[in-house]
Amino acid sequence: MVFGRSKPTGQPGEWFYCIKHGKVEEGPECPAKDRLGPYASREEAARALETAAERNQEWKEDPRWNDDGEPRG
Repeated sequence: MVFGRSKPTGQPGEWFYCIKHGKVEEGPECPAKDRLGPYASREEAARALETAAERNQEWKEDPRWNDDGEPRG
């Protein structure tokens, strides 16, 4: 048994963004630990880092995710 190696998982037709290589890929190429997705299209996968940053900012500003109920900035 080999530890520390993740096999690629996914299906052809699913789009991912590989954070290790900085590229969009279709289906199982890089290990799941290195990918964001799946996304419905190549274009959505290409925006993966922007989408993640936007969501992080939304969550950061959402009082439901803060102990004090105040947005953080």
